[in-house]
Amino acid sequence: MHARSSLSEAQREAAVALFEKGVGYGSAARSLDAARVPVRALYGRWRIHGQGVLVSRLAKSYSFEFKLALVERFLAGESGPALAVEAGLASRELLQKWVRAYRLEGEDGLRPKPKGRPRKPDSPPPAELPELERLRRENERLRAEVAYLGKLRALREQGRR
Repeated sequence: MHARSSLSEAQREAAVALFEKGVGYGSAARSLDAARVPVRALYGRWRIHGQGVLVSRLAKSYSFEFKLALVERFLAGESGPALAVEAGLASRELLQKWVRAYRLEGEDGLRPKPKGRPRKPDSPPPAELPELERLRRENERLRAEVAYLGKLRALREQGRR
C-alpha cells in the first residue's frame, strides 16, 4: 500500500481492475465507495506504471543533472506524462514540481537541499575564552578606577571652596 494512501490494498487492487476495464477514476471511486482524490492519484500512477502501481517501491532520489535534463525537455515542448513514463518517475506531479522549482529559483531549485535543523553556530574556541574573560575583568577594573578618580576630583574641588 502507498505510504500515505487512504485506500486499502483491496481497494487499490479493485480500482486497478476497474481502470483496466476502461472505467474512469470517478466511476471507480463511486463503485468502491472511496474518496475521489486518492483514486485519481492512483489512476494517474496507473497510467504511467500499469499493474506496477500495486508494487510498493522505495523512495528514489534523482541527480541534479537528471532533473535538469527532464525539465529542459519539458520546457522545450515535450509532454509531461510521456517524459514521466520514459524516465520511470513515480508520477508526473514530480516532474511538475521540478518545473515549478526551476521557474521560481532557476537551476538552484533543482539542487539537493540540506535536510533537518540547521547547525548551531560554533561557540568561540576555548583559546579565546580566557582572553575574553581577561578583557572583561580589565574593563571592570578601569571603570572602577575612573569612578574613583572622579570622586577624588570632586572631593578636591570641595576642599578648595
